[in-house]
Amino acid sequence: MFSSSRLSFLIIICLCGIITASAQPSAIGNPKVDKKLTALLQELIKGHEGDVGIYVRNLKTNKIVEINADTLFPTASMIKVPIQCGLFDKISKGELKYNAILTYKDSLHYDDGIVGSLKDGAKIPLSEVVMLMETVSDNTGSLWCQALAGGGKSINEWLDKNGFTATRVNSRTPGREANRTRYGWGQTSPREMAELIAMIRAGKAISPDASDRMYRNLTRQYWDGEGLSQLPPEIKTACKNGAVNRSRSEAVLVHAPHGEYVYCVITKNNKDESWTSNNAGYVLLRKVAKALWNYYEPKHPWQAPANFEKWYQEAVE
Repeated sequence: MFSSSRLSFLIIICLCGIITASAQPSAIGNPKVDKKLTALLQELIKGHEGDVGIYVRNLKTNKIVEINADTLFPTASMIKVPIQCGLFDKISKGELKYNAILTYKDSLHYDDGIVGSLKDGAKIPLSEVVMLMETVSDNTGSLWCQALAGGGKSINEWLDKNGFTATRVNSRTPGREANRTRYGWGQTSPREMAELIAMIRAGKAISPDASDRMYRNLTRQYWDGEGLSQLPPEIKTACKNGAVNRSRSEAVLVHAPHGEYVYCVITKNNKDESWTSNNAGYVLLRKVAKALWNYYEPKHPWQAPANFEKWYQEAVE
């Protein structure tokens, strides 16, 4: 017979184990590797002059693809997904209000995006700054949100608590200067960035209500000329992408007719550092997105207009 104190201790241990397991981004049951899709994607990335990481999970079948899925890569602007989580953690604790009216100061200026173009003393709701961070990837607004979330240290603590051990904010975070030199603003792995978006989609990040709001923000992506351009325009997606000179990346959750799937493609050490739409990294993002759609939806094949890439290049460059 167990004493009441001994039994209580065991119950607490068991509960802690359950909580810890449910927090892990890899705690998705018993996923099986999709060997056919893995081979298809491995063939597709051959010849890319740079390092490539890919993680895919079909949320219906729980089959996955892992190609350098746990390798560390620069996040570039994908770090704005964890920043949003850190911010909503503060909101859930009552330390911030989502509709709070903020006052912009010139000291916040980082670049001349929408937020960075505001006049000193201008008023703007926090909700609009968050929207600009996720939708148009506004950098000044994102750094503002990072500070409001308690800084990189606080965001990293939330990530660690929720089982994300590879994903970290490096910029403006004491003790992470070496990581910033190597990876830039943030670092992650393809698996973790994809599973973070899947966690938000499942309503398990912060709370169901917070997850719902965060997910809605991620479904309004302005930068849709890469992977999203290879999906039918009526298909709903949640997405965050990133780009720096030698890296191009994209994490997407697709609401496909026969089952949602999430994926993340990240590159680094790319030889092609150009900033045109036919940059090798951008081309790879489009190829992967197209291959995944046609693989999961063979009865609903779709291709961007034949002249899309030419039209897009001429229109934006």
